[in-house]
Amino acid sequence: MDFELSPEQREIQAVAREFADAEIAPHAGAWDREHRFPHELVPKLAELGFMGVCVPEELGGAGTDFLSYMLVLEEISRADAGIGVTVAVHTSAATLPIAAWGTDEQRETLVPPMARGEKIGAFALTESGAGSDARSLQTRAEPAGGGWRLNGAKQWITNGSFGGTALVFARGEAGISCFLVDGEAEGLGVAKEHAKLGLHSSSTVDLVLEDVAVSGDLLLGEEGKGFQIAMATLDGGRIGIAAQALGIAQAAYDAARAYALERHQFGRPIAEFGAIQEKLADLATELDAARLLVYRAAWLRDRGEPHGEAGAKAKLFASSLARRGTGEAIQILGGYGFTTEFPVERYFRDAKITEIYEGTSEIQRLVIARSVLGLAERPERTPTPA
Repeated sequence: MDFELSPEQREIQAVAREFADAEIAPHAGAWDREHRFPHELVPKLAELGFMGVCVPEELGGAGTDFLSYMLVLEEISRADAGIGVTVAVHTSAATLPIAAWGTDEQRETLVPPMARGEKIGAFALTESGAGSDARSLQTRAEPAGGGWRLNGAKQWITNGSFGGTALVFARGEAGISCFLVDGEAEGLGVAKEHAKLGLHSSSTVDLVLEDVAVSGDLLLGEEGKGFQIAMATLDGGRIGIAAQALGIAQAAYDAARAYALERHQFGRPIAEFGAIQEKLADLATELDAARLLVYRAAWLRDRGEPHGEAGAKAKLFASSLARRGTGEAIQILGGYGFTTEFPVERYFRDAKITEIYEGTSEIQRLVIARSVLGLAERPERTPTPA
């Protein structure tokens, strides 16, 4: 068993870390206070290939493996988790599905601008009545002139206000299908920009679709197979959220460790007190465990092996660590941890969502349980009309 990163992966990790430290971390606090996504950062991310890390080179991406992509997400999220989730959704939930299930024309037309950061992708599955129960979505796709017209509303859509390419899931005659919708299409609008507990540097909106015309060549995959595309996308996307949670937890640990070495009480650094040492020891151990889970899930995906269970385990553990670890970091900093003078309160706010989006921790446990018990996924059902 080889637990070492390859020279290429280490180089990518080092470049991502240097970029995060120089271009993201110094501004993260301001972006958080301003509740603003820094669009000016996108060309810099794209120049290094970070908007399409594991997208094939022939489609405009950097052509690296999925594990390298996780390394980039971890480092970016260590500096600012809002930027991390923006890149994660754009790549895992929007660009890669088109590369995987798109026609040659869809791949050649839509993927390169996304990999170059010229278009930012969004994943529009969730609705007010269809969160964990995604099969219950009510957005409709009605046949119209060789294509479809979409009507409905989507909720909690990261990057949905950026006018890029959105994967929109809607129910038609054949079941749930996935449609590729231009973010500036007529009839597609932003109904609400959400004010959130954390991730203030990312944009989260509700979308409304009113007779949005989609031509027949913008169906992703087969008609009626959208739910399978969504679930397969989430299998990989959850590994990305686990990497995001890992980055947050690492940032909190780094801040707490540095503070413990510098802060003196009773004539010595608080790092010499057993209670502080126990907290840091636990965090260091759990960080190693989370990192192994995340990297293993990414490694399985790179090998083309089943990774749904491994991704769910990684997300479950890493997100729990992020929430608990950021709380412990605040405890180590004491009163300073409760102020905005140190970034740990931001890490604390950013961490919670990792236990919720791309499948709650409860859903991850269901995914894991069904896998280890050999229980088949239930077939798609038709929801009861509202």
